[in-house]
Order: sequence, then C-alpha cells, then structure tokens
Amino acid sequence: MGAAPLTGITVLDLSRVLAGPICTQTLADLGAEVWKIEQPGKGDDTRGWMPPDIDGESTYYLACNRSKKSVALDLKNPEDLAALHELAGRADVLVENFRLGALNSYGLNPDSLWETNPGLIYCSISGYGRTGPRAREGGYDFTIQAESGLMAITGGPDGCPMKLGVAITDIVTGMNGVQAILAALFARERTGRGQHIDLSLFESAVALLANVATGHLNTGRDPGRFGNAHATVVPYQLFDTADGTVALACGNDGQFRRLCEDVFGRPDLAADPRYLLNRDRVDNRETLIPELQRLFATRPTNEWLAELDAKGVPAGKVRSVAEVFTSPEVQIRGLVQEVPDERHGTVRLVRSPLRFSDTEVMTPTAPPRLGEHTEEILATVRPRKSH
Repeated sequence: MGAAPLTGITVLDLSRVLAGPICTQTLADLGAEVWKIEQPGKGDDTRGWMPPDIDGESTYYLACNRSKKSVALDLKNPEDLAALHELAGRADVLVENFRLGALNSYGLNPDSLWETNPGLIYCSISGYGRTGPRAREGGYDFTIQAESGLMAITGGPDGCPMKLGVAITDIVTGMNGVQAILAALFARERTGRGQHIDLSLFESAVALLANVATGHLNTGRDPGRFGNAHATVVPYQLFDTADGTVALACGNDGQFRRLCEDVFGRPDLAADPRYLLNRDRVDNRETLIPELQRLFATRPTNEWLAELDAKGVPAGKVRSVAEVFTSPEVQIRGLVQEVPDERHGTVRLVRSPLRFSDTEVMTPTAPPRLGEHTEEILATVRPRKSH
C-alpha cells in the first residue's frame, strides 16, 4: 500500500463545533497534517457539550477531531497572532467558520494571506454564505433544517415537522468542504494558485432536497411529509411484523412482483392492475399498504428477512444503535477502531468509511487535548517562550 493520498498537505483548522471539524477530520483521515487552532483555556465549544462523556470529556468532541494536533493560540495576543500568521504561510489549506469579517482585523482574510502564500486554499463555512442578505448571521443546524425545507418533508403526515437525529446540515456541509478542497488542490496543480471556497449550511441543506427540489421546481407541487414511507416509490416503508419491524425497499416493479409471488405467495397482488406499475402503486397505496401490513404481521422479523433476502427483495431490520455496533457488518469491516489515549487508556472511534486499493487511509489517533501540540508545532516556526 502506498502513502495516504494527502500526505504532505498541511491544513490550518480555525473552525469549531461540527461542519468545519468534520471537514478537517476527513482531510486528516486522508493523510493531511491538521493543526487545530483553539482558544487557550476554552477550546472548541464541543469540549463542553455533554453528557455523554468519558470521565468529564465530551464524546461529541471525540466524534469530529481524531488525528489532529491542537495548538492553543490567543488571536488577541500579538505573539500568538504572529505565530498564527507564520503557520498560515506554511499551510496548503485553511478552514474557518468565523462570523463575516471577524478575521479581517487580524489579517487572516484571504487577500491578506495570499500576499505571502498565493497557493493557499481558503475555505469559509457559514450559515448563509459570505454574500447575500443574511451573510452576517450565524448558522445552526436546527434552524437550517427548518428553513431549508428539510424539516417540512420529515415526520409523519399528520404530525409536526421533524429534524433528523444528527446535525445533518453540518455534516453534509463538511463533506462538501472536503470535495471542494480536493478539487481546489487539483486545480492548484495546474494554476499554482489557491482560491476562496465559500460554503453555507443553507445551500448544502437545500441541495439535499434532491428529487424533492426538482419535483417542486418543475411541477409547483408542495411535497408534504410521508413519515417512513416514500413519496414516489411504493412499497418503500416500515411494516410491523409479529415481533418487530421490517424496513422494505421495493425499488422497482420486478422486486414488487417477487415480493408478492415468491415471498407472500400472492401472484394476484402482482397482477392486480391497481398495483402493476410503480405509478399505479403510488396512486393506490391506501389499499395496497394495509394488505401488505396484514401479511407481514403473520410472521416474525427474522423469518421475513431471511425470505426477502433469498428472493432478492431489499429489506432490513430497524436496529438500535447498540445493535448496529454489535452487527457482523460493523465487526467484519472493522468500522470501530480502539486507539491509544493518554487519559483513558483507549477510546473507541468510528473509522473513516473511505477505502482505497492502493493508498492508505490513516490509522486514527485519539482526538487531542486542548493545546497538546502547541509547543511541538510552534517550535518548528521559531523559538518561543512556554505558555
């Protein structure tokens, strides 16, 4: 196996909380050296987000800061600011999520940094983008889910709008940041120049509307909510069994026929003109779904799953988080890694899902303590008094 893809790339991480740290954590997974700049005595906000915690250390923080180096610097301290400028002069990538204009007074805006480091790729992450009527507002996943339309399409048909169980707009914006940074690094190979990447949680969330967006834009229809059912594919939802729940995902007419004929022994359902094609099933879901529910209720979940798998009909069990991490899929693929940690002995982390045939993804190291690497990193810049 060769070296990790981003070996030799240095990332100056001025971001906090989730979107930016998710982005830079992935860059670290890919081999970049990530310098996480934190405020002395306080650090990333997520260090205080608990419970849950391990002996007073936030597990939220652990989720998005593996394999980084923490450098504690006070931007209001002239010596620290000068050191930060020297680090910015050596970095390939800078990621920040400060309020609009907040870094200008420190000379940490793109134009100022490009004077000494023209190849720097500068990625800004904000709630609504660096231009536009709401550029000065902060961004919070909960409000972005509400304002982007994601909440309007999530939840039961007769219930209230719901958010996803994780901060999905932060996570997706972080993923978009990785894509944009990789593309900018590729472009720099041709041009020799860096560029400014302007990402917003709001735009990332609106882009997540996907087929819902194109449906509305081209028909004018407001999609509403379907709970655990699918707006345009039927049957594609949860069904209660004799002892649990099955998630059924019939994505095409062939799968529906196999469900009816081979699993349920009901060829009459497959041949019924009301259910012959997916569009027919969408139009007649009110009669089809109760009949399928009646059939599923006659046997336990594991029997149905074995039968559905044998007949090539996509389905799954609704698992608890505990069940996920004891599943053979997680264990055999090595998705959980236990890494050494000075304070706890070891910590268990979810490894990067990225896998390559010819290059390594970095073996993760434990998320750093606040300022753990300050002297190590700054010693490479210039001699410095200890804090």
